[in-house]
Amino acid sequence: MNGNRMNNRVTRLIAAVLACGLTVALAGCEGQVPQAVAPTTKDSEIPNVTVAQEKKIRKTVLDLLDQASAAKSADGIGSRLSGPELAVRTSQLNIAHATGGEIDGHATIPDKVAQVIIPTDNEWPRVIFSITTTTDDQQSKRLLVFRQDSARQNYKLWGLTRLFEGVSLPKFAVAHLGSEMGDVNDSNLVMTPKQAVERYADVLQNGSQSKYASSFADDQLRQTLATQSQNVQQGVAGNNGSQQQTFAPVDGQIAVMRSSDGGDLVVAQIDSEWIRSAGDGRESLPASNDEKALFGNATATSTIKATYVNVVAIYVPLKDSGEQAAAVAAERQVIQVIPQ
Repeated sequence: MNGNRMNNRVTRLIAAVLACGLTVALAGCEGQVPQAVAPTTKDSEIPNVTVAQEKKIRKTVLDLLDQASAAKSADGIGSRLSGPELAVRTSQLNIAHATGGEIDGHATIPDKVAQVIIPTDNEWPRVIFSITTTTDDQQSKRLLVFRQDSARQNYKLWGLTRLFEGVSLPKFAVAHLGSEMGDVNDSNLVMTPKQAVERYADVLQNGSQSKYASSFADDQLRQTLATQSQNVQQGVAGNNGSQQQTFAPVDGQIAVMRSSDGGDLVVAQIDSEWIRSAGDGRESLPASNDEKALFGNATATSTIKATYVNVVAIYVPLKDSGEQAAAVAAERQVIQVIPQ
């Protein structure tokens, strides 16, 4: 690959800088999805579901979520949701129930798709990547990951991320030909998918001080977290308070799909804890409306702990590409807030 192609590829992957707040920074932006390509495929390598079946799976999930949103209840959603999306959607529904309002608009999933990526692999777990259109109010496209853990189980919506502004996802095989699922330990990449998730978690925690910071292109989630941390620090510093965020990948909660250029698109769950101490005998209070709803009537103390589920999509290029890994989409949702 020559220098211009390398630079062009990196440019397409780097997310544009946003001037958005925490709650909107991942929502109102348009991600670009390239046209699918049709690589040579062996006759035996056929997708394990059809496009029509993917549509039926997706409709079943969306119908259930519409019912749950109307009822403001998470009862029964585990029949069609799993992994990080089950935790995220349960929290969003609990917040809507507590406030009496509508479920957060970030939870909206369009019912039309721009591209479906179906694997040809025969082993389990199997995943389907579906990329939606933008929402009616022009929020960004959603990358949905449906996962089937065994032959006797239904596909469930396992993960959802929102595409960052200006990014281009890698190209995949057209749906009727199918793509390969990636290997979490693939050593042909600049780092294995598993390493990418572990190292990106370190970057989220330590920012520019992380020893892996230069291995990843800058992205919208990192920018948002840095701005959030700076704003909170200004509030606690004057009272000798403190804050700390820790990020850790969740074992087994990872999905990998091979792109047409040999790189991998990796989607994974990274949980985080944000502990804030107000200092000087002050009470530490929730930092957002969502945190306030989950905190409820708990008695405030000097320290508060908020637990978040972060779902990230990272493109990991081939080892000799000369490219950085790059986060291209994310979702971040608080799921618990308690005094310490």
